[in-house]
Amino acid sequence: MSIVTVQLGQCGNQVGHEVFNSLCRDIHGTHGLCSKRENESYQDACKERFFFQEESAVPVARAVLVDMEPKVISQTLSLAARSGSWKYNHQSHFCQKQGSGNNWANGYSVHGPRHKEAIMDLVQKEAEKCERLGGFVTIMSMAGGTGSGLGAFVTQCLRDAFPNSFILNHVIWPYGTGEVIVQNYNSVLTLSHLYQSADALLVHENDVIHQICAQLMNIKQISFRDVNQVIAHQLGSVFQPTHTGQGHYSRNPLGDLLESLVPHPEFRMLGLRNIPQMPENSLAYSTFSWPGLIKHLRQMLIANAKMEEGIDWQVQPPCPGSSTPSSQPPNKPLHFNTSIANLLILRGKDVHGVDLGSFQDPSLYTSWLNPQDAFTAWKTPRAFNKYEKSASLVSNSQFLLKPLDSIVGKAWNMFASKAYVHQYTKFGIQEEDFLDSFTTLEQVISSYTTL
Repeated sequence: MSIVTVQLGQCGNQVGHEVFNSLCRDIHGTHGLCSKRENESYQDACKERFFFQEESAVPVARAVLVDMEPKVISQTLSLAARSGSWKYNHQSHFCQKQGSGNNWANGYSVHGPRHKEAIMDLVQKEAEKCERLGGFVTIMSMAGGTGSGLGAFVTQCLRDAFPNSFILNHVIWPYGTGEVIVQNYNSVLTLSHLYQSADALLVHENDVIHQICAQLMNIKQISFRDVNQVIAHQLGSVFQPTHTGQGHYSRNPLGDLLESLVPHPEFRMLGLRNIPQMPENSLAYSTFSWPGLIKHLRQMLIANAKMEEGIDWQVQPPCPGSSTPSSQPPNKPLHFNTSIANLLILRGKDVHGVDLGSFQDPSLYTSWLNPQDAFTAWKTPRAFNKYEKSASLVSNSQFLLKPLDSIVGKAWNMFASKAYVHQYTKFGIQEEDFLDSFTTLEQVISSYTTL
């Protein structure tokens, strides 16, 4: 089944471009770690999922590019075409001249309704090119105006136009120190609206990815491109084909992902961890064992560490019958990260003999779900992007509680003093809309806190 990607705003378009680059690099990589037949079926599955073939034989990305300024889209189209290994369809983009001025209300209430028909027409055409449509992945930032405001509007339109399709929002969480003065307002409005219309939100935090670039990739002068490439590598490690248990490549990757990870509509926040991550020139000197990778990834999960450096090994699951995190007073720091569901994806050598019992431990999960239902593993002997062995973990857990609480708190403090609210009301977003958004997210925080 095919996935249509909708790239929204400057960040969404730049990340989307790196994702397709990463997928193509992986398809054309020579790994020698699996049979020729396995490699060919992997390549075919990836191409069906993300590209369609034209007469020119260069794969064309199944994507729609949307921005309110032309510069980034024209750069993205030409960069892809120059790569020679893939390209975008030149009819599948929509841009304007004026931008959204980092204002969520401008993107959501003005640009959205004004350009709805043109944007949805492009999406419909892309969807019709799929023999079988598996769903949509939207890529957007929460901080600005177009990705966040227009992104939330377009996600609602997708839900209305394709009520039976899966929709996964990939959201870039802004730097804590702030890129935009109203980023907390934009983030609260975005998250609350996406929570109503998407099946799940897969979140990448800019601060975390920045840390990975500095500490694991050893990059001295970190650019947005470096950050986007790490995000793209992590997304590719999830969406490239894997065996989902029946011995063949998954036919419906989005459906399988969401079925594994979102057992209840109240819990839709997904986080992603991927190991190992290192500069390409270090790979030749590194060896990894599956037990070591699994042990690290499990501890990263329970200690809520976002990368394998600096994991707190003191954190342990609560013993059965002891005081659980939910019975602690709310102001006490939660050291143990409780999960609702986890999906582990293993790629590379000797993958089928790996012992995953440590992820089936009931103490990792909330009590209302059977551990057999809460844990899923996908595997393929085909290595990913030059890593002989690699593991990715997509988890629906308490990982976002702190950043979410922080962003809601900062936005509420600004709202209480009416700071900048007039910039939103002039585009039709009323104070009640803010209050509704705060209520939605307070409910999300409360639900995850009581796991």
